[in-house]
Amino acid sequence: MRRGLGRLALLGALAIPGPALAQVSVRFVEPERYTDAQNRFGSGVSLRVTLAEMRRLFETLGNRVLAPGQSLDIAVLDIDLAGMDQPGANAPFGLRVVNDVTPPRFHLRYALREGRRTVLSAEETVSDLNFLMRYARASSGQTFFYERELLRDWFQARIAERRPPRG
Repeated sequence: MRRGLGRLALLGALAIPGPALAQVSVRFVEPERYTDAQNRFGSGVSLRVTLAEMRRLFETLGNRVLAPGQSLDIAVLDIDLAGMDQPGANAPFGLRVVNDVTPPRFHLRYALREGRRTVLSAEETVSDLNFLMRYARASSGQTFFYERELLRDWFQARIAERRPPRG
């Protein structure tokens, strides 16, 4: 008898629709035309690796701040990574020199939805000229450290707190 009640309760729980999960959709628009998403000197990170990491980053950050039932569609229109590749630096994975005039920059078009209703949508360039001062702690050798920090702050301000873009 108990066994039958347990199965019945499990089937009932599966039949009741729960809250919809949050979802992040990322689309890269003409990535071969991006300003700086790969090392152009034959060493360093490839475009494929950069895009895979950026997709993972957008999805991870989005899933942290989205509530159940919300979805976020992001079209990445351009990527300009922090720093500049140095040709002939003779490093096995290339050398990227970061200084205060080479901040990371993303050009995004996005729409935040709750169910079928769009609650926030915009197209904007995400960058921070003060990125070296704001993200001064050691990067621990992480790839895309400055990009990760910039996007983390953007997700918090724009998506979690719903602060509209300036301008």
